[in-house]
Amino acid sequence: MAKYRKLSRTSDQRKALLRNQVTALLYYGKIETTEAKAKEIRKIAEGIIATGIKEKDNYELVKVQAKVARKDKDGKRVKEVVDGKKVTVYDVVEKEIKKDKPSRLHARRQMLKTLVPVVSVPTEAAGKKRGTKEIDMVAKVYDELAPKYAGRNGGYTRIIKVGPRKGDAAMMVIIELV
Repeated sequence: MAKYRKLSRTSDQRKALLRNQVTALLYYGKIETTEAKAKEIRKIAEGIIATGIKEKDNYELVKVQAKVARKDKDGKRVKEVVDGKKVTVYDVVEKEIKKDKPSRLHARRQMLKTLVPVVSVPTEAAGKKRGTKEIDMVAKVYDELAPKYAGRNGGYTRIIKVGPRKGDAAMMVIIELV
């Protein structure tokens, strides 16, 4: 018996399809797909969420100092003349950041092998590069999904049958996070 479904695709096409669909499931919360794909997506998504739960609190808070350019009311950098040259003025700011411990860092990198980058485009910036922002999916798993499912032992997804697809009668399902 095979360990996975081939989905009538080559290995690189299959991996790309599953990576995209797992990312979409974790980003949107539910997607509609065929039953065979949903069963494969479920395996990967539940593994990612389980890893996130295991490593969600495995970090330490570290205080760091950063130099940040001072800005005026228009958002432009403030410059002053020093020795006949214009130099940007910097302020020292203290920040508290989360520093991953080694096992959480490894888990983060394992998740990044599966999850693809998601770019959020607001409706007013449609068709433009400016105003878009990249969503950190691993941070979403750690900060939103892991605390939500912390008390649950598996079973983070649900598959609901919708009915056959019109063109080829393939069974369509909705896979969603519980």
